[in-house]
Amino acid sequence: MEITAQYLPAWTRPLGAPKVTIAQGTLIGTNINDGTFPAYVEAFLGIPYALPPQGELRYARPVPVPASNQSIDASKYGPRCPGKQLLRVGDGPDHYSEDCLTVNVFRQRGSASDGAKLSVAVYMHGGAFNRGTAKMHNTASMVAWSAEPFVAISFNYRIGALGFLNSAVTAKENLLNVGLRDQVLLLQWVKENVAAFGGDPNNVAIIGLSAGAHSIGHHIMNINSKEQLFHKAVMESGGPTSRAVHPYDSELHKEQFHQLLSEVGCDEVSQNEVLQCLRSVPSEEIIAGSDTVFGKWNPSVRWAWQPVIDDDLISRRPLEGWNSGRWNKVPILTGFNHNEGTMYVPKKMSQSNEFNDFFATLLPQLSKEDLKQLTQLYPDPSTHNDSPYVETRNISVGLQYKRVEAAYGQYAYVCPVRQTALLGSASQNDPPIYLYHWAVNRTVEGGANHGDQMYYETMNPDVRNISPTQAELAGFFHAYVTSFIVSGNPNTVLGRFGQRPEWKAFDNSDGIAGTMVFGEGNDERAGGSGQGITAQFVNDQWAKEECDFWWKESGNWED
Repeated sequence: MEITAQYLPAWTRPLGAPKVTIAQGTLIGTNINDGTFPAYVEAFLGIPYALPPQGELRYARPVPVPASNQSIDASKYGPRCPGKQLLRVGDGPDHYSEDCLTVNVFRQRGSASDGAKLSVAVYMHGGAFNRGTAKMHNTASMVAWSAEPFVAISFNYRIGALGFLNSAVTAKENLLNVGLRDQVLLLQWVKENVAAFGGDPNNVAIIGLSAGAHSIGHHIMNINSKEQLFHKAVMESGGPTSRAVHPYDSELHKEQFHQLLSEVGCDEVSQNEVLQCLRSVPSEEIIAGSDTVFGKWNPSVRWAWQPVIDDDLISRRPLEGWNSGRWNKVPILTGFNHNEGTMYVPKKMSQSNEFNDFFATLLPQLSKEDLKQLTQLYPDPSTHNDSPYVETRNISVGLQYKRVEAAYGQYAYVCPVRQTALLGSASQNDPPIYLYHWAVNRTVEGGANHGDQMYYETMNPDVRNISPTQAELAGFFHAYVTSFIVSGNPNTVLGRFGQRPEWKAFDNSDGIAGTMVFGEGNDERAGGSGQGITAQFVNDQWAKEECDFWWKESGNWED
């Protein structure tokens, strides 16, 4: 999928390049202002946090960068990690390389006075663990508009078969989930270095959308970590139970692994020579093979190159982690979008049997009785005139599209996010959780699509400039999220949007109630005239019965 970038940054050095010295050298950064920022942002870009994972370090755990006295040009982003491009960012060439493990640091100019201890936010990008880059998130804009300054960090981690080549071969060498290992090393880098940028290593929020949120969920569930690397979490359109986490030796992963070996010509070497063969394959061939295998499984949404149970970082199924009550208990802000499934399901689906086949393939564990209940929860629009999935929009989609979009979006995103709120607040002693429902209708076909909220969270100018209502939506959402980053509470920092309604913590005794709904009834971007309600805290019962079904089944997804 290719989407036009939401911003084009302007790079300038108006008052001299900022400098920061850390163990690995003196960083010479740059100043950013896109012409609309209320404050300049000092940025330190493309800083290596690990040695290049090339040659013998391909598929290895990340290795920290050694100390040095060198000067480092930190004025430009580094290349993205190899994988399919997800968002087109900027108008320059699209650079990617295996030498991609870099970090970017942003702060408001003048905010890091001597002895400053600013809150810290670390952004983990999404992309199904196969795509994406730190540049997708307009972190500089998010920092510039914050009423309370903080240090923000974005970074790249290995994705696709280079980051998640999970198999018996890599398990034997203790090399499972190296993409998640990159994330851990980055958080350790933050703990060791962020004070030099004016940040407080003991006040770190981790924030991510989609696969970034899934990643955060795994770090929250990781009870084997010997150090506390974060203190708050923002999980958007994702969480620990949003994807089935299989054992590394599941039949699904075995088949995908052998398909890759065949693609790159390593299928006829001995078991002991497989890793060496893979390390000797040219980068372009590994990347092409990774993308090909992912593509073969994409139509069924049984994606290749995903995190697996490794008996260490992911030591158990996430649902077991929630139910045990043993997880890293930090305040959480989490939410879902109304139409999470639109980009993942077949747009031309027309027959009811295609709907059944889609879920039977995606979830082979579903029994005939389960599938029957599924069709009752999501009535067939071709036989039920009163089905909410009857297509009334004048768009070129199949008769079953609206139905399969709703079912998949609720299975994969809506209900797992609500599950985080429910299970993460099971005890009165659990830290607060704040839940939201994003309902801003962006397009006629896509609705409130997966990932839409990111552009509001960062106060992107292309969103702010649409209308006063869109500007207010962006202002409210950005203010809530940045207040949570700074204080652990979305209400504490008032700023420019102090009139926004109070966002109460989720109350487990209310079932799925207690949700902040953004933009309900707003269809300006989809060509309508409805401005809707910017934000309201409500008892949100939407899709309750459907979530009850998916929660009942969620313990059966793993092999």
